[in-house]
Amino acid sequence: MPDVLLLSGSPSATSRSVAILRATAESLERAGLSTEIVSVRDFPAEDLIFGRWDSPAFTAAKQSLAAAAGVVVSTPIYKASYTAALKGFLDILPQHALRGKVVLPLATGGTLAHLLAIDYALKPVLSVLGATEIHQGVYSTDEQVRVTTEGLLTLHDELRARHDAAVDQFAAAVQARLASRPE
Repeated sequence: MPDVLLLSGSPSATSRSVAILRATAESLERAGLSTEIVSVRDFPAEDLIFGRWDSPAFTAAKQSLAAAAGVVVSTPIYKASYTAALKGFLDILPQHALRGKVVLPLATGGTLAHLLAIDYALKPVLSVLGATEIHQGVYSTDEQVRVTTEGLLTLHDELRARHDAAVDQFAAAVQARLASRPE
């Protein structure tokens, strides 16, 4: 089971938020943490839309989430909120699925106009799921992120600094959480 579950809320396999999530996973692995990426794209749309919380399609993801000490949630922002597919997945989780976990929200959007979407849209639902240690999120605009057709990621220097600092703080908090778990 992973130390950190990374949840992609993007409906696209090649989005900026997916590329940032993969880079985050690589950074966490370099810090000595095991990771697993779960994408809402991989679940049956009907199960998400109809909130079929007992669907076998969600079993492995729920087990990985339960075992993880940390959770990274990455989503594109559309019309000032996270994706409907992410909402559908979060809705099927048990009420306290994030209790005792360190959480790092990441978001990408077209403009700075959606900068507060992490604080006003995503963090409240993470809190409702029991998260009490939600780290400062990292929001990026399309101009700050470049993904080549080969999937190579380039971040604007300022974004790279913010992202790296947030991931370093998150990794340290997850490592501390793991160290405090009873054996």
